[in-house]
Amino acid sequence: MSERAAPFYCPYCGDEDLRPNEEGHGAWECASCNRAFRLSFLGLLARGLARPGTPAGDGEGGDADARRPHA
Repeated sequence: MSERAAPFYCPYCGDEDLRPNEEGHGAWECASCNRAFRLSFLGLLARGLARPGTPAGDGEGGDADARRPHA
């Protein structure tokens, strides 16, 4: 993976004429709409990963049948 991940298009106007901004890492500017923006990585999501003591694939942390009302 590269040190800098480049966006493919401007999140405001959709144009592809982007350049790194002098503000630093993750800062970009769009030549089309004249806006500057920053991209940052927030972290990994835990979706799809089973926590200890929970069934895999449930995603809610428990038995799906136990949450349903019984007739």
